[in-house]
Amino acid sequence: MHFSLRLTVTGLMAGMIAASAIAQDVKPDRAIKYRQGVMGAIGWHFGILGSMAKGDRAYDKDVPRRSATFVQELSHMPWDGFVAGSDKGAPTKAEPAIWKEPAKFKEHQDALMTATPKLVAAANTGDVAQLRAAVGTVGKACKECHDDFREK
Repeated sequence: MHFSLRLTVTGLMAGMIAASAIAQDVKPDRAIKYRQGVMGAIGWHFGILGSMAKGDRAYDKDVPRRSATFVQELSHMPWDGFVAGSDKGAPTKAEPAIWKEPAKFKEHQDALMTATPKLVAAANTGDVAQLRAAVGTVGKACKECHDDFREK
């Protein structure tokens, strides 16, 4: 193996190990607050998109582009906050099923992360009908995960 490739692989592995160790050392209350913060930011920007898609807020083609981009980027982040033991430690609506059914939980994560780039693409068209359809798809992904893994 070429020296620089070996060095790169070694560096990546060390980074993965360090990230894993950091995730394991996170106190449950911090993990809960982190994921709630990210989900709150997603909800904030998705609310803007939803209100424009419904016609409850005046449509401004630049606003959906910004909010859709934020939702897409944020959609990758909350999952780091579902560390072992973070089912307790601070008020949370996370169902214990998250840790009992990790494959199903991952399917919901993937559904959201697959839908959000389409939301960005729809927002970039400037067409409110396309935005409305994409908002519906992302909203469905959120709802299905919340139905299965969030306390009512």
